Amino acid sequence: MYQRVLVSQLVGRLNEPRRFIQIVIGPRQTGKTTAVLQALEKVNIPSHFVSADEPGLAQTEWLRNEWEQARGFKAAEGILVIDEIQKIPNWSSVVKLLWDEDTRVSLPLKVILMGSSPLLLQKGLAESLMGRFEVLYCPHWSYGECKEAFGYTLDDFLFFGGYPGAAALIKDENRWARYMGASIVEPTISQDVLMMEEVRKPALLRSLFMLGAGYSAQELSFTKILGQLQDVGNTVTLAHYLDLLGKANMLTGLQNYSGSQIRRRKSAPRFMVYDTSLMTYAHGANRQRLLESASDKGRLAESAVGAYLLARSKEEGFDLFWWRERGHEVDFVIKKGAQLTAIEVKSGKIKNVGGSLIFKRQYPEARSLVIGSAHLGLEDFLLGKRPLFL
Repeated sequence: MYQRVLVSQLVGRLNEPRRFIQIVIGPRQTGKTTAVLQALEKVNIPSHFVSADEPGLAQTEWLRNEWEQARGFKAAEGILVIDEIQKIPNWSSVVKLLWDEDTRVSLPLKVILMGSSPLLLQKGLAESLMGRFEVLYCPHWSYGECKEAFGYTLDDFLFFGGYPGAAALIKDENRWARYMGASIVEPTISQDVLMMEEVRKPALLRSLFMLGAGYSAQELSFTKILGQLQDVGNTVTLAHYLDLLGKANMLTGLQNYSGSQIRRRKSAPRFMVYDTSLMTYAHGANRQRLLESASDKGRLAESAVGAYLLARSKEEGFDLFWWRERGHEVDFVIKKGAQLTAIEVKSGKIKNVGGSLIFKRQYPEARSLVIGSAHLGLEDFLLGKRPLFL
């Protein structure tokens, strides 16, 4: 069975002395549970794996009982893994109490927590567990992983994206689309995003996702969005819903890069999906039509690059923008500390890439990458063969 880098990261941390709770977080259906189980097989430490997913079990007392059972390992140390932790009421407060009890008596019980709702996990972590945890991010599968594990071509990856469960369905586009809707899109929206109390217009949020994902790699103002959705709402509500979709690893809005934070906040967002499958699902077009259209394939390529950068930004800690000024445009701008890189994507459609030259005049410290040029193909970039920063 294919093993992701996450497995070796987990093995390394489990073999260390007990220091932090390990939080495995990421989009639904990206293999978090599989990676943890593979890591447990590689360490010589007894473990106790439980899930709070079964109805009636997700209670505070159940969590205490399972934790107490894990404390009973006769070996010098043990591992407790709890999946779907966010389904337990007040889980973060209970985990804090139990973890601190073990710390006081020097009990070497190591703990891994997982959940299918990044939003609710992040909320719990912010409330009670500050300073007690490390996060391991499980992103959508990259092109390199899909190529090695499933034999994907570049076109396969552009259209079907990086959800491993869908890989067996790519020969039947209708079946694949039904899987995407029923197993990924709808559960993420209904069980993750809509569980947040701030969502008062579920239909508007769903419409925003479908419209924004279909417009991935394009700029669209919130005012124009409201006009297309024909919903009585306001731009503040839309911005909030887009933020929730971003935290759920579905859809975000990239801001126009500027040295001024005020200008960044005022700019219209450039929509970007976290995985190209979300774009093709929302677009509703078949593979042949999308990949044979130069403009559509160009947006797919840009979205693939954007999704790749979004995943790496979470793991490597850099910020992602785009840039346009006076008719000149750069597809992506990434910033890490004082390092700045402007990225243009030429794949699939003819476009003027002079924006990077104008950008470098304004920001001479910036590095420039042109994907789709003779020196850097889209496939090589998505395979990680070129560093993002000097």
